Amino acid sequence: MTIDRGATGGLADPVPDVMPISERMLTAHERGMIQMGRRAGMSYARIGAEIGRDKSVIWREVKRNTSPDGVYYASVAHTRAHQARRRPKPFALIENEALCRLIEVWMDEGWSPALISAMLEFYFPDDRTMQVSHETIYQALYVQTRGKLRADLAQKLSLKRNKRVAHTSDRRKNSPYKEAFKISDRPAEVENRAVPGHWEGDLIIGCDGTAIGTLVERATRFTILLHLPGDHTADTVAAAMIREMGDLPEHLRRSITWDRGTELAEYAQIQTALDTTLYFCDPHSPWQRGTNENTNRLLRFWFEKGSDLSAHTPEDLRRVAATLNRRPRPTLELQTPANRLNELLLAA
Repeated sequence: MTIDRGATGGLADPVPDVMPISERMLTAHERGMIQMGRRAGMSYARIGAEIGRDKSVIWREVKRNTSPDGVYYASVAHTRAHQARRRPKPFALIENEALCRLIEVWMDEGWSPALISAMLEFYFPDDRTMQVSHETIYQALYVQTRGKLRADLAQKLSLKRNKRVAHTSDRRKNSPYKEAFKISDRPAEVENRAVPGHWEGDLIIGCDGTAIGTLVERATRFTILLHLPGDHTADTVAAAMIREMGDLPEHLRRSITWDRGTELAEYAQIQTALDTTLYFCDPHSPWQRGTNENTNRLLRFWFEKGSDLSAHTPEDLRRVAATLNRRPRPTLELQTPANRLNELLLAA
């Protein structure tokens, strides 16, 4: 079997071989409401609001069950859904040797199960026997009796785990952030950048566990760097943050948003010393600190990946921060973060 990998065009939406639970629970009445809503020209969001479902559920339901004539029929959709629920269902990666070998080739090249699932849908849009969800691939990797993929393929995954780690495992029960404020608790003024003084922070990691702390003010993009020459334990990071932010006026340290790394386990000490509030992102969601993530990418110009970050002195960090803060930013109408922050200080 050969595939033209030079094929062009966007990826089609991957279609899972097992429908999500939220969609399998659609009732005949709900599908009838979807049919009437489509006939009336209602949007997916409006239909979802009428039956208490997310608009994405409605979109996928219509996309999956629209007939060749372009019309969604509730009775046909409900019959298909009933047939799809029949158990037991054959496991896709037991008998299909061609599919298994293709997945192995792509995993040897470092592809993730999610990417493989999407590309199978792209290359074989009309052949459901050559389509599997990323969850099916994970099951085959971690439960060897459920498929015919090579036993060593789990080591091709980015995390290289020998077994899956449940989100409800003991390591989460011992999280130091169980009582902390979540990012969803932040006031609206943080999100819309209407009020200055809200910061985002993280660590840049180098070789041998070396690190530099980064703090970025959301409204002005002003950057502060934390010198962490020896380690980045919770006590060290807390002391550095208190030292560098302690001289800021109170109205410029209203809140700090960080991820759930253990380096901020002493967040209560930081909150007390700086009279501020710490908010923590959802697990595995760095995009929720987008301003900080973008700034960290800019800082990699000076602090390359894999380099020894402990070699930089406090003076080096201040010089780099000053250089970055003097750079005009399109998001600030070509003003600099330093000028914007000075305006706030003078106004105060």
